[in-house]
Amino acid sequence: MSVAASKIGISASMASSSSRSTALSSGATTGIDETSSKDIRKVSDSHGPPSATAQFNFPEIYSFRPFFTRQPNSQTWSSQLSLWTNLVLAYCRFYRIWRLDVATAIEWDLFTNRTIERSLKLETCREILESMVKSGDAEWVAVKSGLSSSAIIYWRRPDEWASLISDWIDESGQRGAILTLYEIAESDLTLTQDFHGIDQTILRKALDILVRRGQAQIMRSADGNEAGVKFFGTG
Repeated sequence: MSVAASKIGISASMASSSSRSTALSSGATTGIDETSSKDIRKVSDSHGPPSATAQFNFPEIYSFRPFFTRQPNSQTWSSQLSLWTNLVLAYCRFYRIWRLDVATAIEWDLFTNRTIERSLKLETCREILESMVKSGDAEWVAVKSGLSSSAIIYWRRPDEWASLISDWIDESGQRGAILTLYEIAESDLTLTQDFHGIDQTILRKALDILVRRGQAQIMRSADGNEAGVKFFGTG
C-alpha cells in the first residue's frame, strides 16, 4: 500500500487499483509554499476561482483516486476529512480566497482533478465544509433552498487577524489614529500586510476582538453611523 493510501487508511485492494498514486511526502500534506503565498496579494475575489499565474502545489494524495470518494468506514472518513480540511485551508491561503460558494467551487481544481478524472460529489464537499464549520475553520454565511451554500474559510482565525492588525498598528505608529475599514483593508497603507483585501465579515470579527481586548474603539458619527476605528495599541 502506498503512503498516500495509508494516510486515509484505505484497504490494499482499493490502493492497488490506483497505481498512479505516489507516496505522500511529509512536507506535502498542506501543499503550501509559504514564501510564494506571501508574494501573492489579491489573485481572486471573495467568491471567484483563482486567477493567478502562480500555481498551488497539490499534495500527492490529490492524485490518489479514492481520495475523491467518501469512505464508508468512520475511522477512515475521519482521516480523510482531516486531509481535506488541510487541503482546503492551504489552497485558500495560497490564493487568498476568503469565501467558497459550494456550487461554484466544486468545479475548481481544488475539488476536481481533471488529470485523473475524479471529482468530489457536491454533498461530500458540503459535508467537508460542515466539518470545518464545527471545528472553527469555516463559517456558513449563505443558505439556498434550505442548504448551506457559501462559507467563509478561516485560513487564519479572527483572533489571529486581530493580532496581526494590532501588531501593524504598533509597528506603523498608528496608536491614537482613527482609520476607516477601507483604509485598514484596501488602502495603500496596508498593501504589504497579510490582511490587505480581507473579507469585511472577517475584519469586523477581528476588530470586535480588539475592542474586547481594550485595544480599539468603534467610533460613530452623530447620526449613529460607523465613522471608523480608533486604535490604542498594546502599550
